[in-house]
Amino acid sequence: MLIGHSQGSGVLTQLIRKEIDGKPVQSRIVSALLLGASLPVPKGKDVGGTFEHMPLCRSSAQTGCVITYATFRATVPPPANTYFGRVPDNSMTAACTNPAALAGGSGELHAYFNTSGGLVRGASKEPQPWVTPKTTSDNPPAIATPFVSVPGMLTAECVSNEHGSYLAVTIHADATSPRTTDIPGDVVVAGQAHTEWGLHLIDVSVAMGNLVEIVGRQAKAYVAAEKRH
Repeated sequence: MLIGHSQGSGVLTQLIRKEIDGKPVQSRIVSALLLGASLPVPKGKDVGGTFEHMPLCRSSAQTGCVITYATFRATVPPPANTYFGRVPDNSMTAACTNPAALAGGSGELHAYFNTSGGLVRGASKEPQPWVTPKTTSDNPPAIATPFVSVPGMLTAECVSNEHGSYLAVTIHADATSPRTTDIPGDVVVAGQAHTEWGLHLIDVSVAMGNLVEIVGRQAKAYVAAEKRH
């Protein structure tokens, strides 16, 4: 398993191109998670572009493939000056594999967020309380775990606009619930949100549960294939 995010994904991309793609060692790859990156692929294709032989993952039973995406809020798509979701070659597009629905379409994200909410000091705002009392006399339950999950709150789908291809995250907030109605992840400096970053700070955590499940299934598929040989 090769797992990277942002600059780490860039390093792994170069490693795969030079040392793995199309070489015998590629058969030993379960999958590569190149998250928070803009990986060029030919439009409408799952292979080509950066890698000539290693395709995008379209099933959790598929091995030797790549999972890659860059997240943005569905309500705040990539702007003209976006850092992610676009590639310099107009014949290519930034690859997007939805960890919530590898085969395509929309699916539920199983996120795990830092309970304290801290992401990058000075570059992100503090999130809303995870739980807000219904009345001022109520005390919210203490969260004893280092991570929190928000089941049923988030879905994602790979989409594109004139500025790029990306994983659009939709928040299904319930104003009648004591649970938070928003998530952290925006890059905010001096009170100003920098939308060109999207949700880069939570590319991994917003889909952590999905990725763990996918990798587990891929590992089982890889082992099963090895036994058959």
